[in-house]
Order: sequence, then C-alpha cells, then structure tokens
Amino acid sequence: MDQISLEGRLKDLPLGGIRYFDIISSTNDYAAKWAQEEAPDTALVIADEQTAGRGRDKRHWFTPPGSALALSLILRPELPEEGQIARITGLGALGVSRALRRCFDLPAEIKWPNDVIINERKVCGILAEATWLGDQLSAVILGIGINVASNAVPPDDWPGHHERPFPAGCVEDVLGKPVEREGLLFAVLKETLEFLPRLSEPHFIQNWRQNLAFLGDWVQVVTSETEILEGQVAGLSENGSLKLRLRSGEQVILQVGELHLRPIDSSTK
Repeated sequence: MDQISLEGRLKDLPLGGIRYFDIISSTNDYAAKWAQEEAPDTALVIADEQTAGRGRDKRHWFTPPGSALALSLILRPELPEEGQIARITGLGALGVSRALRRCFDLPAEIKWPNDVIINERKVCGILAEATWLGDQLSAVILGIGINVASNAVPPDDWPGHHERPFPAGCVEDVLGKPVEREGLLFAVLKETLEFLPRLSEPHFIQNWRQNLAFLGDWVQVVTSETEILEGQVAGLSENGSLKLRLRSGEQVILQVGELHLRPIDSSTK
C-alpha cells in the first residue's frame, strides 16, 4: 500500500480525503488531531504499521507491517449525542462483517459491542472515540483494525494478548489463501459508507442485529462493577444497546461501556 495506489483504488468512494502512513503511532490519535484542524467528514487515515495502536479498555492493538488493516474514519454525523458512539461502533463492525461475508463468504459475526469474530476467533476490533471543541461534540473517530495475515496475530507475550474466550485470529487463516488488503479495504469502506446516512433508521439496527453473534444464545456479561449477568441475547435497542433476557424472564438493556460478553457452555444452560 502507498498513498498513490490507495487514492486510485478508493477514488470511487465518497471519502473526504486520504492520508496514508508507512508507520504511525495510532491512526485514531492522528485522526483526532486532523479533526481538530477541520478535516472534512469521511476523511480517512490509514497506516501499514502502528506502534501504539489501541483497543477498547486501553488495551494495546498489535499492527506489524504488511499484515493488517489499520484505519480511522473522521465522521461528523447529524445524530443526537446520546447513543452516537454506540451506533458508530456498530457501523464499523457491520461494515467489516458484511465485507467479509460478501467478499469471501466467511461466517463473520459482530460480538457486541465492538468486535468481529469468525468461528469465535477475534479478527477485528472497533474503537469509536469522540473529539470535542469546548463542550461541543466535533467529530467521532471510527477506528478499525483487521487481522489479515497470520503475523497480525499477537504473540503470547504481547501485552494485549488473551487466549479466552475469544483468541485472536486472522482472515487468511480462516480463508486458507492470501488476501489482497486494498481490495478488502475498499469493500469495508464501501459497506460502511453505504450505511452511514442511515444510522438513525431502523434499517441500520435491523442489519446490525442480523449480523449479531450469539443471538438467542445464553451468555454472561461482566459489567464494569464486576457484576455478572446471565441471560439470552435478545437483540438491540433503537440506539444499539444490547437486550439481554435474564433467567427470571426480565429483560435488561446494557449500554456500550466496559462490558465483557462471553458465551455460556451448553452444559451449564
């Protein structure tokens, strides 16, 4: 990848600009600074390698050169502030899961709220972050990291490495053949940008729900207070929050935050 090849490959997409880097600390951090300098809506930051990539809960994100897609979109949607981060997180996950299904017929699913998994292996993480001008929301940075090749999977001693319940995987290992990164990038951006104008519509939530992992399954959700809830994934609310039906039959709504979802073994249901 390079600036010229990307501009040619992505020229038919409604992007507000492209800035490519061979190496960068974090595409989200750069995009946040660019947003403060009045970057246009749908401007794209993409890098071949990140040295300080971040995931949710301040986890490190592993992006060695030539192995992954690391990108950030600067978005200025006309949405109420409440629920905006949740919907844009879902937008990125939906764009990736649909692209993987359409391009490669892979069973990619969205593990609410911000991961894309294939066969319960995490191949993509989403990080949506707000930027502010004073007390006014200026933009939302949609960060997307996709493990394309096997060397994008972090080693055991990487600070962000985890084995369970969703160990890292990559697209090429599942597919069994090489993947051309620029082609996958085009597909992800195309799907994402097509849904962007429809963020406030029921159609968007319906498509997100259709790609949701563990729909109808029993799961555990660990909250930020270390409370553990058990229930069935019942769907999504109109703002992208998770609907969980508890064993008592009560339905609760879980907001995007420091929550961790994991399936319950069938023998314990």
